[in-house]
Amino acid sequence: MHKKFTAIPYLFLLPACAIIGAFVLYPMLHAIGASLTDYNMITESHFVGLANYEKLARDPFFWNSLQNTLIYLAVVVPFLVIAPIFLALLVNKSLAGIKVFRAIFYLPVITSLVVTGLIWKWVYEEHGILNYFLISSGITDDPVAFLTDPTHALFSVMAVTIWTGLGYYMVIYLAGLQSIPRHLYEAAEVEGISKWQQTLHITIPLLKPSIAVVAVMSSIAAMKVFEEVYVMTQGGPLDATKTLVYFIYQSAFEEFDMGYAAAAGVVLFLLTLGLSLVNLLVLRKER
Repeated sequence: MHKKFTAIPYLFLLPACAIIGAFVLYPMLHAIGASLTDYNMITESHFVGLANYEKLARDPFFWNSLQNTLIYLAVVVPFLVIAPIFLALLVNKSLAGIKVFRAIFYLPVITSLVVTGLIWKWVYEEHGILNYFLISSGITDDPVAFLTDPTHALFSVMAVTIWTGLGYYMVIYLAGLQSIPRHLYEAAEVEGISKWQQTLHITIPLLKPSIAVVAVMSSIAAMKVFEEVYVMTQGGPLDATKTLVYFIYQSAFEEFDMGYAAAAGVVLFLLTLGLSLVNLLVLRKER
């Protein structure tokens, strides 16, 4: 017996589909179309085919920004996947005042990235608080050029991204920890299993869905990092902190080469999509 077709479920989905279509699908298709033109917001655009992509392949500034983005990804994501787990374990206690500590750890998340960048720029200054601490404690004799030395600048910006993301991913892990049945730990304690073994064999395996979410979200965040770079270094020194998104921003809004920027944006989209799919497939296979 065939079920009678009803349009009611699709009507409920219609508003969400309309929003996604207007603010996600249409801009994405428009960007792909723009990447095949010489669109510059001033003169009439013309179809140029794959010329923008060929230009990207020959552009050393594009490859430098891509390299910086991949380094950013390789350093930041492991920190943001692993460190918040231990932070969540630390605050997942029924202790007096523990909610205050959770709020303190989460505070950087709700602080504007522009404000955060300006604060850390002051911290990193030659005569800033961090250099004062390093010199006064005898760790170094001379101020460290955190943001003006190409060897330090990118890692200094990475530290800010990690600092701002720890609290956010901690909350995701905290929700995962609180969903783990308590009787599993009670049974383990009866068997004499240590806390470390409980974490290794109970907590981590049951947190894998949360780990998958954090891995994908932190990877996407690392691929599209912009505010920290814009506020703290403007892509310098010597393009040492210029990421792919900052390269797109410069191409679009400083050089007004929208078609070229759109082509770089399509490359960024494909890289992000591929990385997200790999993360999900690997973690699903482990599960």
